[in-house]
Amino acid sequence: MSKTVAVVGASSDRQKFGNKALRAFKAEGYRVIPINPNEREVEGMATYASVLEVPERIDMATLYVQPDVGLRLLPEFEQKQIGEIWVNPGADSPELLTEARRRKLNVIAGCSIVGIGRDPYAL
Repeated sequence: MSKTVAVVGASSDRQKFGNKALRAFKAEGYRVIPINPNEREVEGMATYASVLEVPERIDMATLYVQPDVGLRLLPEFEQKQIGEIWVNPGADSPELLTEARRRKLNVIAGCSIVGIGRDPYAL
């Protein structure tokens, strides 16, 4: 069974990492759920405004939003009991990482695309 990954900040702009991540995870066989309250669909997939709207379990979230947005979303990740949260370069801040760890969330500060063995610049 493949992991379900929520791409938070999924974008229909194929140049943005929120789109590249979605395509990379899908190509690697993950079940991908785009999260973006401002997009109706990304790469042909219906988006959800929040991880809390997703009816199924989410194994991993990968963040492509500004650090202040990510900080506001931490309680939702906690409530949804997401097992792994990747905070990508540009989405991280000392405050966000500190608060995530305080909440005992399993946070990985790094590029999730590289984490699955893909080159984000080749997408």
